[in-house]
Amino acid sequence: MKVVILAGGMGTRLAEETEVKPKPMVEIGGRPILWHIMKIYAHHGFKEFFIALGYKGEIIKHFFLDYYDLSASMTVNLANGNVQVHEREREDWMVHLVDTGLNTLTGGRVKRLEHWLKHDTFMVTYGDGVSDIDLKALLKFHRSHGKLATVTAVRPPARFGGLVFKGDLISQFTEKPQIGEGWINGGFMVFEPGVFKYLDDDQTSLEAHCLEKLAADGQLAAYRHDRFWQCMDTLRDLRMLDGLWQSGKPQWKVWE
Repeated sequence: MKVVILAGGMGTRLAEETEVKPKPMVEIGGRPILWHIMKIYAHHGFKEFFIALGYKGEIIKHFFLDYYDLSASMTVNLANGNVQVHEREREDWMVHLVDTGLNTLTGGRVKRLEHWLKHDTFMVTYGDGVSDIDLKALLKFHRSHGKLATVTAVRPPARFGGLVFKGDLISQFTEKPQIGEGWINGGFMVFEPGVFKYLDDDQTSLEAHCLEKLAADGQLAAYRHDRFWQCMDTLRDLRMLDGLWQSGKPQWKVWE
């Protein structure tokens, strides 16, 4: 099962962080959010990744080029340059780093990967969202309905406390509830190769063009996930996610 992670956007609402790095490389607990996303997929057995690069893609390339060496403890003999490597963190992942254009839209990035993806079911997600989703259950659901595409529907946390009125009195106050009716696309998508008929070129939006057309044709299903999901769209989101990690109880950490 191949997993595409869209990692080419500029992340303008995180400008303080993304002036020097692409959004997927913004760190939570000292690790890029891209690493967290990949750990979620790998935990469920999906370990072949296609990272669709764009803005500052060379920084993501350097991260993976250096990952094997820099994840180890080592002793360096400065007299002769010899390096002795001690314990090393290992990930049994296959990572394809593919330049998909600086200004390419989301659908265009997937289209550029058609050569690698056109033969079988594949997964797609964004490089800025984490969740405790059961990806095997998502795939099972996708295969059960026979449609070309499945998106994961989530209910994002509301940013303000919720009020329930009884006349002029408040009968219930809920601090930052999830939006009851506001299901949105949370990423974690599954596609059949037939979706490439809905993708034209670099200026194809995955959301505004492809998914809308799939829905109109009755080829788009929703897997409802009502547990934890959070995107890293703003500095507030970043601080919240980092705080959860530092607390030792990040809900998306499904791996050991």
